[in-house]
Amino acid sequence: MKMEPALLQKQTLNLTMTQELQQAITILQYTVPELTAFLEMKEMENPLIQLESPIVQSVDPRYDMVRKRKITNQEHDQKKWLEQMAEPTENLADHLLSQLVMKALSAKQRKLAEQLIYNLDPNGYLTISLEEAAAAVQTGIDEAEEVLGIIQSLEPAGIAARSLQECLLIQSKRKKNTPALVVDLLSGFFNEFAEKKWKFLSEQLSVSLQDIQRAADFITTLDPRPGTQFDHERPQYVIPDLILEIRDGKLELQLFEKHLPDIRYQSDYYNTMSQVADEKVKQFLNDKRQDYRWIVRSIEQRKQTLMKVGMAILEEQQDFFLKGPHYLKPLTLKDVAEKIDVHESTVSRAIRGKYIQTPNGMHELKKFFSQALQTGANSDTEQASAAQAKALIEAMIAQEDKKKPLSDQLIADRLKEKGLQLSRRTVAKYREQLRIPSSTKRKRYE
Repeated sequence: MKMEPALLQKQTLNLTMTQELQQAITILQYTVPELTAFLEMKEMENPLIQLESPIVQSVDPRYDMVRKRKITNQEHDQKKWLEQMAEPTENLADHLLSQLVMKALSAKQRKLAEQLIYNLDPNGYLTISLEEAAAAVQTGIDEAEEVLGIIQSLEPAGIAARSLQECLLIQSKRKKNTPALVVDLLSGFFNEFAEKKWKFLSEQLSVSLQDIQRAADFITTLDPRPGTQFDHERPQYVIPDLILEIRDGKLELQLFEKHLPDIRYQSDYYNTMSQVADEKVKQFLNDKRQDYRWIVRSIEQRKQTLMKVGMAILEEQQDFFLKGPHYLKPLTLKDVAEKIDVHESTVSRAIRGKYIQTPNGMHELKKFFSQALQTGANSDTEQASAAQAKALIEAMIAQEDKKKPLSDQLIADRLKEKGLQLSRRTVAKYREQLRIPSSTKRKRYE
């Protein structure tokens, strides 16, 4: 075969991702805090952009224009918030060290105590071994055991435990009204008790199932995370992107933009600097003006897409908003994408981390997307969603006789009677997702 260089024409079709398109996609998936941070960064980079902070009417974003409240209620909320500013913020380590002042400890013991205290996790559990703590202060394991015992005698009870078993044992031994059976169960049969092998325990300890039930009820009063009461981290409030109101039986949707800063164009700066007869300055100004326009256009596209997605969800899930969570219908990203004539990835980005405030609470937008489940009906309108199935399972278990709890198979049979066909395995999966234990672990003996 003869090989020779030649000039050929070839026509291809490529999709080029422009900078403007990339920015629009990125801005679309931003949450309100992320978008605010992005705009603040752009303000620092671009002298033509000026942000004006939004006027927030209350200190708690849950109340800002979400529901109309009387001025007296707003003043009460603000007063309550101001009072919370003065709440004590003593952390767990400070609380324990203040109690150690009353203990007669040597310098080495005090150093060892600090080593242990500063290695407690937020729940109050010890995160290092006694060997590591002893080596850090060059002392023996026996002295480490002694100092740990002193710390475990402090308040709150159960602190500095090395396991859940030890944490519960410390608390049960500290309480005056602890049944003797509780200590026996926690110390000698903890795993069997946790796995609810109560018939085995009944035989081993020669006690009735009712006695074990009473011991279990007592153990539930103990605190498995004694250190969390010193966690003073402020709750992070969710800021909704959409607001849904019901007026005269009709649903009204609107964007919630009170927490987004307003973007102002610095025309005075542009007019002044454009007089400079330097081509680099002119190019700089043109680039920054184009950047400003792209940002404004991308934010406007974000608003339009959010509203389109929100309206599509609203049309499909009207029964959910008007009647309750049991009426959530199956809905996919593809359904909404086809409805508003965009790609599925656009819908996915639009709902990422976004919330809608409704009269019955705050909901993440992705909650409204659920695959359809097979039912006994032939009509598409009779399809049920996974969320509906979970709600039914949860309701059945809440109403069951705790002495004879429903098995997964029995729940599946009852769902079938309602026209919803689920396998026992699927019921078990949904039950676990709801964090509901199995029927054997839900059973009560008195």
